[in-house]
Formats: sequence, structure tokens, C-alpha cells
Amino acid sequence: MTRRDHAVVANARRTIGARFRLQGRDPAFGLDCVGVVAVAVRGAGYVGAIPEGYALRGGRAVEIAAQFESAGFVHGPTLAPGGIALFDSGCGQLHLAVIVPGGIVHADAMLRRVVERPGPPPWAVLGCWHLPDDEGD
Repeated sequence: MTRRDHAVVANARRTIGARFRLQGRDPAFGLDCVGVVAVAVRGAGYVGAIPEGYALRGGRAVEIAAQFESAGFVHGPTLAPGGIALFDSGCGQLHLAVIVPGGIVHADAMLRRVVERPGPPPWAVLGCWHLPDDEGD
């Protein structure tokens, strides 16, 4: 893992326990899945745009992928720690999570908080992106 990947993982794990809040972007008030990703990548030094303005329910994966790539994220073929994964979580709903060693960190709407889920993700993977490497990584 690069330094940035380590930082993304560490910052995602710092959100664990934050309450779930739809459209939430601040751990003090609550986070949704996009909020977890935003906190994780901002903490790793990313200052660009965070993909937004799309519906995770009924959204289109191709639109989300285009936003990540136009924001400078690098598409990767595997779920490696530090990556941001897009999942088809069923019934037309898309979901984002941060890949960490041994699992994922995500905002779980059913549990009403951000959690670390061990093991392989239970949903179909639609894409995975990483922050571009810092110089010297």
C-alpha cells in the first residue's frame, strides 16, 4: 500500500461509530457512505471534488465511475486496501465503502452507524478507485 492508501484506511477507521445520517458529511453529526469516503480521502490529503449529485438508489454506476475518474481517482481492478469501492447492494441501490485490510468500512443504514465489516463484501463489485499516488510513494 502507498502512504495515501494507509492514510485513507486510517481515516476511514476513525469514522467508525459515527451515526448514520443521509447526506451526512461530518462525523460529529453523522455520515452516509459518500461522507465516509469524503472523510477518508480528505484526511489523506485529497483536495479535489468528491463525487456527488447522484442518487445512490436508482443511480447509474457508469455516472459514478465517470465522476470518480474525472475527479482524478485511479480505477483499479481489485479491492485493495485504501480503495473506494462501488457496490450493487440490491434493489437498484448503489453503495460506497472504503476497503481496509480484512474488510470494509461503510455507513450501515440498518445499524444506523459507520462500521467495519470483516471478510469479503457481500455485494457485487461495480468498480474500485484509489487516490493517485503522492510523489515518493
